[in-house]
Amino acid sequence: MIPLIHALIPLGLQAFAEVMQAEVAQLAGARYSRTGGQPNCVRWGRQPGSIFLADQKLPVPVQRVRDRVRRQDSPCRATSSSRRPGHADAGLFRKVLAGLSCRDDAASAEAVPAAFGLSASSVSRRFIRASAKQLQAFQERRLDDYDLVALLLDGKTFAADRMVIALGITLTGEKVLLGFVQTATENARVCAAFLRELVDRGLRVDAGLLCVVDGAQGLRTALSSVFGAQTPVQRCQWHKRENVVAYLSEGHRGPWRRKLQAAYEQPTYAAAKAALLRLHQELRLLNESAARSLLEGLEETLTLHRLGVFPQSGSA
Repeated sequence: MIPLIHALIPLGLQAFAEVMQAEVAQLAGARYSRTGGQPNCVRWGRQPGSIFLADQKLPVPVQRVRDRVRRQDSPCRATSSSRRPGHADAGLFRKVLAGLSCRDDAASAEAVPAAFGLSASSVSRRFIRASAKQLQAFQERRLDDYDLVALLLDGKTFAADRMVIALGITLTGEKVLLGFVQTATENARVCAAFLRELVDRGLRVDAGLLCVVDGAQGLRTALSSVFGAQTPVQRCQWHKRENVVAYLSEGHRGPWRRKLQAAYEQPTYAAAKAALLRLHQELRLLNESAARSLLEGLEETLTLHRLGVFPQSGSA
């Protein structure tokens, strides 16, 4: 790819030079000629300039044309139009997403030795424009064509805000990011509105959809209100295990993590539930709060077991 870019950049610069010289000839006539061109327009030396090729800004010498009567330069349309980045926003958007800092745009020009970087503020403004367009298209796209069998809902913290993310799993195992909502907390009202928006965009739930959540009450309430109380919900076993051991002293946490994990790895619903109930009785002698935490929502941590698909899915 880099050798190809090296070969194409000079061709682009040559094409620009030819267009610029043709326009200069229309304004001031042919070089060393006293005829042709527009009245009073003459060549007026050269000055440093720049153009954009894709999202690369390149230095080029620019031919000036002067109107001697009006005592001002005659603008060259080719130079003016080439000073705008054209389709640069989309390319820059991909570069920033790939890890390019807005203060390190020079790194993106390594394939073009003659290119020089843009200012950090310019990169930031262009990235904001490009990302806003991409975000709108992403959040409004239709979901009708996805044949989903599972919906994963989880909240992630970014700075002071919470992002609730919806990830779909197709019948073939493909992961599809469906959307997200920015909220202060995972409350039921916001989550329900988010789920209704997904349905309005074409999310199909009538054929059955397994929903996987971490146990947040707001998400669980929203699922029941939008999809119905009969919607199968799988509570995350990792979150359940960590919630339980959080009540224990540091010395007990490691052994109890292993005990709970071993119980959840039982291949059948009956075996897994029996093992967890035995652990509940054992926990009551050690820490009543931990024992209550284990029982809370226990059935929903075993939904995959109850559906008979746990051996194929692995731990939730």
